[in-house]
Amino acid sequence: MKNRIVRFVAGSFILISLLLSIYVNQNWLWFTAFVGANLLQSSISKWCLMDTILAKLGVKD
Repeated sequence: MKNRIVRFVAGSFILISLLLSIYVNQNWLWFTAFVGANLLQSSISKWCLMDTILAKLGVKD
């Protein structure tokens, strides 16, 4: 369950920031890059902040 939530949140952040960069300001692309960098970092280190947050909220694997 946690894995699906993490993917949903990451995908939503990317799509929302892309829409904000089109309609509001291009600087929102930095947020897209930040999310992508975190996804890359979590694939290398096998640690994800969102996973930790969800665990503290009581979401089960």
